[in-house]
Amino acid sequence: MMFMRMLLSLTAPLAYATITGAWSTFVVPHTNDADDTPALMAAISDYTSDASVVFEANTTYNVWSPITFSHLTNVEVVISGNLTYPKSIETVQGYVAAANYSGAWFSFIGGNNVTLRGSTDPDWGWVDGHGQQWWDIMQQTNRPHGWLFKDVTNGIITDVKIYKPVAWNFAITGSSNVHIFNNIILARSDNVSFPFNTDGFSAGGNNLLFENNYVVNGDDCLTVGNGAKNITWRDGYCEGSHGLSVGSLGENGQVASVENVLFESTIMNRTLYAARFKSWTGGNGAAINITWKNIIFIDVMFPIYITQNYWDQGAGAPPNSSSVNETHIENFLFDQFVGVINDTPGYVEGSCITDPCWYYVSGATGKEAIIFDLYPNTATNIVVKNLVASTLSGAPIAAMCNSSTISSDVGFVCWNGPYVPTMAGL
Repeated sequence: MMFMRMLLSLTAPLAYATITGAWSTFVVPHTNDADDTPALMAAISDYTSDASVVFEANTTYNVWSPITFSHLTNVEVVISGNLTYPKSIETVQGYVAAANYSGAWFSFIGGNNVTLRGSTDPDWGWVDGHGQQWWDIMQQTNRPHGWLFKDVTNGIITDVKIYKPVAWNFAITGSSNVHIFNNIILARSDNVSFPFNTDGFSAGGNNLLFENNYVVNGDDCLTVGNGAKNITWRDGYCEGSHGLSVGSLGENGQVASVENVLFESTIMNRTLYAARFKSWTGGNGAAINITWKNIIFIDVMFPIYITQNYWDQGAGAPPNSSSVNETHIENFLFDQFVGVINDTPGYVEGSCITDPCWYYVSGATGKEAIIFDLYPNTATNIVVKNLVASTLSGAPIAAMCNSSTISSDVGFVCWNGPYVPTMAGL
């Protein structure tokens, strides 16, 4: 009898694994009231190629410590059950502050043909970050990033559903040929507490395609960062966010490079910005061939916004930079923007906690459909066309632009005044 018990204890883990031909499947074990990460990490070395790692349906897993998948080849991670972060803020902070923290709660580092797949079941496949308690006390120390796809070639992220993340969600950096589609991020607060820094997606790789993603959050819906090339976002929905953004680029004189980016066919609902570009004063490098097209905006404060003179307004006055350099921008197109500007008197967006707000623009009236804060001799072929906009108040829309910073037709009269389209804008 004792021998049989020993044999069963040794073979029990095999109940979670099946092997069919060259493909193996590992079903992550779950223990009530315990962290499920250690069991997964103990077994994962046997499933780094030609395998499925499955969080099974009808199970809520306790992911109470970070998970790292390293150098997978032909592997899919399937979230059919629900996953929950620790409810203890202190527990999460301890892991984030640790020297061996990988940079995200769920990390995929390296690899080829890697798939992260959620569930189409509306009740399962959710990842609960318990972010509300962080937002309620405005706790911003040692917050976790959610998901990191770093140096992955040929990847898929699909049908993943995120509920109340603490902060940043998906970061794709150094990766190439990744398709990110049909994902849901719900970082909506139950009260007036604001979900700071709950960025939806960040793109820092090559050949990244984002499609049909639904994002409700409190920061950029998608931000495209330095090193990004051939990025497409389309057929998306963004609510409460800070827009479809490129940047910030060029901080501390950084040489930035962003090339061939397309944002199209997206609804921007009650966002701070719809389309935004920002580069720091004194930056270097270039952003080339960036298009925002077919954008519907609803109650948005700044539909089209470019600044080449960005600084952290929360940290004080603009820096005294002696540099004559600036991140160059070339071939920017804003085409077929249709919507309504929120010019409600006294309205303050939820991320504003300073006076003036971090997004304050000197001289702006709140009725601007376009703000071009450009740096002389560094902006080439920047055009707005087919703009149809109104304001909530019914007042005429306006534009802000300094004609001394442009050398060609930008699609409207470049001045601080009423929006008047020109030949290039029709």
